Parts: sequence; C-alpha cells; structure tokens
Amino acid sequence: MIFTVLQPHWASATTTKYLSVNSKKVSLVLTFLCLIGQVAFAQPVAVTPSYETQAVITKGDAADDSVIWVNPANTAQSMVLGTDKKSGVYAYGLDASTLGYSKLGKINNIDSRTIGEYSFIFASNRTQQSVDVWIFGNHAISNSIAKGAFSLPVNRSMQGQSAINIYGICAGIDPELGLLAFVTEDEGPRVEVWQYTAEALSLIHTFDNGGESEGCVYDDENRTLFISEEEVNGVLRAYQVSAELDFSQPIIVDSRQGNINGDPEGVTLYKTSSTDGYVILSSQGDSKFNLYQRTAPYEYLGSFIVADRQLEDGTVIDGTSITDGIDAANINFNPDFPEGLIVIQDNDNMQGKRKKRQNFKYVSFAQVLDALALR
Repeated sequence: MIFTVLQPHWASATTTKYLSVNSKKVSLVLTFLCLIGQVAFAQPVAVTPSYETQAVITKGDAADDSVIWVNPANTAQSMVLGTDKKSGVYAYGLDASTLGYSKLGKINNIDSRTIGEYSFIFASNRTQQSVDVWIFGNHAISNSIAKGAFSLPVNRSMQGQSAINIYGICAGIDPELGLLAFVTEDEGPRVEVWQYTAEALSLIHTFDNGGESEGCVYDDENRTLFISEEEVNGVLRAYQVSAELDFSQPIIVDSRQGNINGDPEGVTLYKTSSTDGYVILSSQGDSKFNLYQRTAPYEYLGSFIVADRQLEDGTVIDGTSITDGIDAANINFNPDFPEGLIVIQDNDNMQGKRKKRQNFKYVSFAQVLDALALR
C-alpha cells in the first residue's frame, strides 16, 4: 500500500549501516527518517471526476448530501439523489444528467435502504424539523429511470416529528432493531434513533455524541454507527449497536490530532465483502478524503483528493473542495464505474475562473483503488 504504517525498507537499511557507529546517532537518524516517512505518507494521491451534475438551483452553500440508489434488477439503471439543502432534492442518472427535481423544503441529508421489492428513502427535513420517509416499489423507480424522469413526490409516505434541531441523517438495517434512522443535531450533541415499522416511525432512543455532528453512516453487517463530530472536537467515532442501545463507549477512529484537518464531514462505506472494506471520510479543512479499514481498529490507509480533469473537447470538470456529503457503492454499474462509484459534493464549483453554484462530482472508485494501491 502507498500509505503503509510499517517502517520503510530504506529506513531498515540505514539502521544497519549506522549500527556500528553510535547508538545515539542511530536513534537520531531513525527519528528523522520516520518523520520524513510520516510526511511522505500524509500526502494524498489525486483522482479525477468522470462526470459532474448541473449546478443546484440555490446560490451559496446549498448542495449538501447524496445517496446512490442501486437498482437490484438492473444496476445500469441506478440513480443518485442529491440535496439542495435550501430547497429540495434532485435525482440524477449515472451519467450525472438530471432526471428530476422536487421542491421539498430544506432537506439537508438523505439516505436509503432496500428491503426485498421496496426501497425506503430517509431525509432530514429542516423546514418541518421532521424525519421524512418515502416508500417505493423498486420496479416503479426502475421504470421511471428508464424513461429518464424521476422525482420524489411532495407527499411523504411517513413523517416523524423530531425533538432536536435536525441536521444529518443515515439509515440502517439492524438484525434485531429492524429498519433504523439515526438523526444528528445542529448546534448540539444529541443523536436520535428512529425505528420504522409498518404502523409508525418511532423515536426509540437519544444519546450524546459530544458536540455538533452531521455526517454519519450505518454499517448494517457489522452493526457499527460512524458519526463525524464537527466544530470543537473534530473526531470520527464508531459505536457498536445492540438491542440495549448503549452508546456510552465509542471508539475514536480519527481526530484533528491525526489525519483530519478542519471539520470531519460526510462519511460513507465502500464494502469489499459482507464485513470488509473501507470507511471514507471527508476531511473538509484540506479538501481530502481519508480511508480507514472498515473494522476495528479502523487503521488509516491513506487519502485522496479530486483534481481537475480536462476532457477531449478541451472543457474541464473541476475537482472538489470543502466537501460536505459523500456516498459510495461497490457495484459494477457500467463501463464507467466497473468497481463502483463515489459521489462527492463540491463547494467551489468552478468553470474556469468563474465560480458557479454548487454541484456533485462522480468519481470511479477504480481510480481510488489504483491510486491508493488497495487491490
């Protein structure tokens, strides 16, 4: 791997060379070489976007979060939902074309889960301070995508009224607790746990994540909730989830004392098997994306940035900066994304020297795997 935590071979050779000279000198040399190694390993690699969406309708800080909906019957007819957190939700094709837009209010974050023939789309609604749920038959979504048109209806299938200043949201399927949604608090430390049943959407627990948090992702198979705390502490935490709903002993995956610069923001998973893969975190302060092992002790594997890409016609798809939400999926979607896709919000969407409204970039995950030597 490019970003191995092991001492490099050349450091071992240098150690041997100087062993007969002076043990103190050896110690100083090793310390110096290890510091050089740490600096070298900290440098992110670069990948480029395959596509970009149109700019969202609202000016300023507006585009925020996305979710990749995987079509279980035909992966090539999957789609991406992306939020304009000041106005509504977009639907995009795998080529980043716009399938539709719904004016739904201040929808901040969005996530989904598919169970059998049905898909459940969850969103944090800051206009109504509610947890919103849409339920679709997979076949109906697939038909709409095939026709080149899909949008979330204004009428939700279900809503739950939150008791906090609602912010982020992530969904999960737990073997004991069923279909869940975790909701974070703006300007506060609380996290709500919501449970969906056919009868109701119910708040079943609230816990403290230490400070204001937004980005989260639930690892269904490993029963682990990852939450990025912003502002004061700047940490990524991992919670083991059980029916007892005890969130008192999280593991600190990373912090500003480690590989995070500024606020840790969007967090997602790239699964390589039922239990293995990578946790991906947006390190907003330096516009990079950190990768960690999916399971404890969550070893840091390296980082990448998204750089500009010049197309054959001379036009440029710019890279990403100061990213909020991200989402990834390890599916062979099509020749553009044979090993999956990561969708990344872009704060400074540039066209030459002109800054446009924000949008989302699509990056083939094959590039990430190659750049970080993760195959």
